[in-house]
Amino acid sequence: MSLKDTITADMKTAMKAGDSERLGTIRMLLAAMKQREVDERIVLTDADVVAIVEKAMKQRKESIAQFTAGNRADLVAKEEAELKVLAVYMPAQMSDAEIEAVVQAAVTEVAATGVSGNAAMGKVMAIVKPKLAGKADMTAVSAKVKAALA
Repeated sequence: MSLKDTITADMKTAMKAGDSERLGTIRMLLAAMKQREVDERIVLTDADVVAIVEKAMKQRKESIAQFTAGNRADLVAKEEAELKVLAVYMPAQMSDAEIEAVVQAAVTEVAATGVSGNAAMGKVMAIVKPKLAGKADMTAVSAKVKAALA
C-alpha cells in the first residue's frame, strides 16, 4: 500500500470518527498532492509524497514561530496539532550519529576534490540531501555541514 493510499484511508477513518481537526489536515495534504499531480501531470511516488509532507511540516513550524512571536497561543495550538498529524506520514528519523556519519563521508569526498569555501557547502549538501531527505531535518543537517567544514 502506497503512502498516498494510506493517507486516503486515514481520511476515510477520520470522517467516520468525526475527527474534524485531523480530517482538515489530511484533506489539506491530499489537496497539495492532487495539485502537484495536476500541475506536473505525474503520478506521485512515495518520495514525492514525503517531500510534500515535509514542505507542509516546514510551513507549520514557521507559522508556529510567527504565532509565538505574536502571542497567539490559540493559533500555535492549531498548528502544533496539524504538525502532529503530518509527522505520522514521515519516515523514521535518523539519529544524530547516523547523520554525522553521512555528513563526514560527504565532507571527505568533497575535500578530496580540492573544493573549499561556499562551493564546498553546496557540493556537500548536493551529496547529503538525497541520502537524508525525509529522514532528517535539513536545517539541522545544514548546520552540521557548516560545522564540519569550519
